[in-house]
Order: sequence, then structure tokens, then C-alpha cells
Amino acid sequence: MKVGLNLVFSNPGHVTDQELWREQLAQADQAEPLGFDSVWGVEHHFTDYIICPDVLQYLTWIAARTEEIELGSQVVVLPWHDPLRVAEQISLLDTMSNGRYVFGFGRGAARVEFNGFRVPMEESRGRFVESAEMILAGLESGYCEYDGEYIKQPRVPIRPAPFKSFKGRTYSAAISPESMGIVARLGVGMLINPSKPWDLVDRELAEYRSVYRETHGREAPPPVVEIFTVCHSNPERAEELARTYLARFYNTILQHYEFAGDHFDTIKGYEFYGKMSKILQKSGEQGATDFFLELQPWGTPDQCIEQIEEIHKKINFGHLNVTFSFADMPAAEATAGMQLFAQEVMPAVKKIEAAALV
Repeated sequence: MKVGLNLVFSNPGHVTDQELWREQLAQADQAEPLGFDSVWGVEHHFTDYIICPDVLQYLTWIAARTEEIELGSQVVVLPWHDPLRVAEQISLLDTMSNGRYVFGFGRGAARVEFNGFRVPMEESRGRFVESAEMILAGLESGYCEYDGEYIKQPRVPIRPAPFKSFKGRTYSAAISPESMGIVARLGVGMLINPSKPWDLVDRELAEYRSVYRETHGREAPPPVVEIFTVCHSNPERAEELARTYLARFYNTILQHYEFAGDHFDTIKGYEFYGKMSKILQKSGEQGATDFFLELQPWGTPDQCIEQIEEIHKKINFGHLNVTFSFADMPAAEATAGMQLFAQEVMPAVKKIEAAALV
């Protein structure tokens, strides 16, 4: 089992953006010395939710300050970018880091971001598939070309040229069952965000693995799973921190994606989000927040280990990405939790082995 450090750069106004980035980069500097296998980042724009508009630029900074740790994007949102430029940036980062980049990509779901980039949300699924197909093929062949509905790319070489295969180190985020089927047919691994009951994720992964097996004649790789964690030696303090800062972070999720609205009902390709939105509205903000807290493993080191093992039994993941800093949590609290997790939780988690896939 690999364990990664994920930084989300959440800033609901408690410090300046520059101060937040200094704090988060200081945490990133500790990842390799503490024994994390990877450092990950997220792409989002325009709101307090996550202020990392260029995850590849951020990972380039990490690459220059580390020697062996993997560098993962969770995710590059393909519909917002020229796919040729993404392919070039990926190859450049992989060249500079000596092949340490793990390519994670996704489709996006926030109206504020699509509007900001002047991309119709109705086109997102088509743009996502065409961009992914072109980039994945280009990283293997060394050139990009595509003739689709949205992407019209004449053949051009990628320079610097990709120097090793990306097979086995490409993943895509997917929330809806339809997107999971697309990811399976693309032949890449799954990035799982904690947004649904783990039992439901298990059932959906079974379908993804079935489609993957039928399409490619081999088993799908174990997924990468993201969690948001509070780790503290005092269980009461751990609960206090979780119910304060995880709850505040989830509130920024609700605001950023506008889950209180009904706009998903009228956007092609986001029907599943419309269903999710109605469930969240029915639960109320407090009910939805409580559900989000239940999905996350938090508490003492022993409690964290037990909860992570339970999640693994359900969905058999192979790489765990852990976020310790979110909302307006003080940097000292987040750093202390990260260090305690690395010392007392991570050794046990790394010993977990992926079971045979069925």
C-alpha cells in the first residue's frame, strides 16, 4: 500500500492566499522526510474552496525539492484546457522529475469554473473523452493527433518526447456510474473521492472492473482513494477538530458546487449530480455534513488505522491520499496531525496488501 500527502489549498478567508501557500508548501516539504510515497495536488479556480489553479506548476515546484517521491495530480480538469498543451506540460514535468509523475485527470462539475473558462458544461463529457483519448495516446506514441467533434488536432510531436510509458500511472476521477464506465474503457485507474457510502462505491467499482476486464482483457488496477483526516492522540480533541474544520470545509464544497441549487437537472451529462443534489437538500446542511464526517477516518492513531482498514476491506484500494489541512484549520494543528499520522498510522497502512480482484 502506498500513502500520499494531498494538499488542497483551502482558504475561506482566514489568511491571505500568499500566507496559505507558504503554509501548505511548508507541509509539502515534510512529505519525503516523513516517508510519504507521493505528493498530490488539486486543480480548482475562482472560489475559497481550493485555490490551486495550476496543479502541474505546483508539482513542478515539488519535483525540484524532492528526489524520489511520486507527484500526482488529483486532477487536471481536461475540458478547461487545450489537450495538446496538457500533453506537453505532462511530458516536461515527467522529464524534469525523472519519471515520477502520476497523471490524474477529471471532467469537472462546478458551474462557476465552467463559466469562468467560457466552456459550456453540456460539452464537458465529450471534451473530456476526446482530450483523454488524445493525451493518453500521445504520451505513448510521442505525438498528438485527433479528429473529433471538439478536438481537431493535426499531427505534431510532443517535445520533450515522453521517455517511458504512462501505463499503470494514469487515473481518472469519476462520480457518476456513466463516468466510471468511460474510465474503464479508457483503460486507466480510478480516483475515488469520499462523496458516497463506501458500500455503494464498492458496487460501482465492481461494474467498473467488469467493463475494464471485458474491454482490455486484464484486471483493473486498484484505485487511489482520497480521505480527509484529523489525527490526534486525544480522541476528544480529534473529534472537536473534525467537527469544526471538516464541517467548515464541507460547507465550502456545498457552496462551490452549488448543491443547494437545481441547475444540474438541466445540464446534459450531469443527471447523476442532480440526484445527488436532491439527496443533499433533503438531508439538510447538517445532515449532509454529518454524512461527510462519517465517510472520513479520523480520531486517534489506532482509530484511524481501524477505519482505514475497514474502508480497504470494502473497496480494495492500492494508494491512499491523505489531506490534513482544510478550511481554516491552523497550520500548526494540521502539521502536528500529519506528523503523528506519519509516525503511528502510516507504517500500519503501508503493510496492507491489495486482495485479489474479483
